[in-house]
Amino acid sequence: MKRRTFFQRFGSILAVMGVAEAEWFQLGTRYQQALAQPSPRKLALLVGINQYRQIPALNGCLVDVELQKEVLIHRFGFKPSDILSLTDEQASREFIESAFREHLIGQAKPGDVVVFHFSGYGSRVRLGDSPEAMQNALVPANGIAASSQDAKTVNYLLEETLLLMLRSLPTDRVTAVLDTSYYTPDSLVVPLRVRAHQTPQEAVLVDAELDLQKQLQEKAATEQLGVVLSATSAPNQVAREIQYSGFSAGLFTYALTQYLWETTPKITIPAFISRVGSGMQQLGSTQQPSLLIAKKNQQRVQLVENFFPDTVSAEGVVTATEEDGKTALVWLAGIPPHVLEHYSANSRLTLVNQTGVTTELILRSRSGLTAKTQISSENKTFPQVGQLVQESVRVLPRNINLIVALDGELERIERVDATSAFATVAHVTSVAAGEQTADYVFGKRLDSKNKDFIASTSLIVSPSRYGLFSPSSEKIPNSFGEAGEAVKVAVQRLSPKLQTLLAAKLWRLTDNEGSSRLSVKVSLEIISGIAPRTVMHRETLRTATPESTSKKSTSNEIGHIATIPIGSRVQYRVQNTGNSPIYCMLLGLNSAKNAIALYPWQKVTETDESSEPQLTNIIIASGETLTLPQTTSGFEWVIQGPPSFSETQLIFSTAPFTQTLDALKAAKHPRADQQRILPILNPLEVAYGLLQDLHNASTAKVDSNTIPADSYVLDVNNWASLGFGFQVV
Repeated sequence: MKRRTFFQRFGSILAVMGVAEAEWFQLGTRYQQALAQPSPRKLALLVGINQYRQIPALNGCLVDVELQKEVLIHRFGFKPSDILSLTDEQASREFIESAFREHLIGQAKPGDVVVFHFSGYGSRVRLGDSPEAMQNALVPANGIAASSQDAKTVNYLLEETLLLMLRSLPTDRVTAVLDTSYYTPDSLVVPLRVRAHQTPQEAVLVDAELDLQKQLQEKAATEQLGVVLSATSAPNQVAREIQYSGFSAGLFTYALTQYLWETTPKITIPAFISRVGSGMQQLGSTQQPSLLIAKKNQQRVQLVENFFPDTVSAEGVVTATEEDGKTALVWLAGIPPHVLEHYSANSRLTLVNQTGVTTELILRSRSGLTAKTQISSENKTFPQVGQLVQESVRVLPRNINLIVALDGELERIERVDATSAFATVAHVTSVAAGEQTADYVFGKRLDSKNKDFIASTSLIVSPSRYGLFSPSSEKIPNSFGEAGEAVKVAVQRLSPKLQTLLAAKLWRLTDNEGSSRLSVKVSLEIISGIAPRTVMHRETLRTATPESTSKKSTSNEIGHIATIPIGSRVQYRVQNTGNSPIYCMLLGLNSAKNAIALYPWQKVTETDESSEPQLTNIIIASGETLTLPQTTSGFEWVIQGPPSFSETQLIFSTAPFTQTLDALKAAKHPRADQQRILPILNPLEVAYGLLQDLHNASTAKVDSNTIPADSYVLDVNNWASLGFGFQVV
């Protein structure tokens, strides 16, 4: 589908929902207002389907239902009795439509809050002979015929029917979340679970669905001010699932609900979508969410209220207690999935209460999204079911490896050679594709130089080039070798790149924007014209106030992360809004996937012209604002190509980054008389130094005999780490 056609479809959806273009300004606030404002009643219908007839099962749709259910109950105040869940065989087209009529339309009154969620396959079905006759549809549990004799008939729920049902609700506080997609991908490097099913061209939709649509068109209201959030923002994107130890989930649903657990700020519509999309991108996916009825010219509409004006942010909630309250089961969906994957025993969570008494839970084990915790021995207050928990101490293992999956398209001998070669690379583990969560994929692609020649000569076997892919099948820049390269040689060539990617994985694990107790605000700015232009804004949310959160980012396009053109001069503006001085470090991966750092060169004695510049800690005093890097004209940080995703991590600590700076010194870059952004030649050593510095800051006043020797212990009172991800164009 061409871009113009895609946005024309948005226009048709707008018409179906009865929304005039000028009214769109009001739509953006509805998702947050609907969930945050008091109302007589809050109703939800949650649909998740893993098991289908005749087509491969999905893995994460039932978890999606649980993710939504927990956040609706414990953050938005929904009553469990007002949430109806339809899963697997319960979620037939007839049952979904009936539940919508009876549970939502039949019970909702003006001013009530209504949420509809769907996780499952999506598809495209033809309703006529013209190209416009192809329509998006949700695939219910009985959408595909059980027998081959009826294979030409599909029992789908049309997207247009769903929008008409939303219009039929008597309230305007309506939110629909669709974690599905409609266009099947041409190919995937790894056997990812994607939520898109290809329907045969000759398939015919059941008459009952078309009849219902006609009835709704006659009765539905002429206006609808609800919000529909979609898992994808373009036809070539697919809604994918993530797989971690103990659970699978929809990438979009997890990113959305995790962000909602932790955040409380005012935020613009594009910034909200961008924040969720940025989290998805950092997990290795090019999939980007969108507001289904978005228009490009309303970029700066600001929400009038916070997400949750009456509740605090949290990382999870107590779901059960055992042993007279001494043991508690805790739902931890407020923690980013890549952090949760390595969340170790002895991590600590603080119970949220109104008494002023601090009660800590010590993590003992974790199964999927549920952790088993024990109350700290010095605490006397026992946890209660429904009580929110906030992160206090994060414990990470010291022996974290980079996980590389071997593409299923590799020949058996190639996989054997690759397994043998990866075994010789330190801190890297190879696995079969789909076996477990992987950070990257080792695979091959046809040499583009020979592609046309091979096609013209009809050759079957052709030279390929080995390299790395992201989990969503995107090529990693500068990772592919020459055609004809041996597998073992390719792995050896990639060894430095693998160490760089592992280093980035390690410093991403420090991200704690939602839980840090340090008070920091950071803006990424493009230096242009008279005043810098803010591209992104981050701040530690637990210390944020409604007034401090008014300055928020906007992205260049609805459903897309921020973009920065090649050649742009950029800087970070950092403000320490706390009461004590803090230390700062900047690390990152540029768009070529090379490690970079801010090298804080400074002359020890400014008056002595003969003194050599040294790498010194960047200290930000209480109330002080700094720009980083601090450079003179002509030496600014200029964004380089290639066009790809780039990320930086700004890390703050209450103690100096001694070991990090020692590791940076070992690179022996030529000294400069001012701060510079330079490549890191030993990224893994720098990452280990960073974690050790944060560990030392967090355990300075702790008895060393009580600290696990095989772990890093990070206290939220001693560090903050803010991630910035943007697309270089």
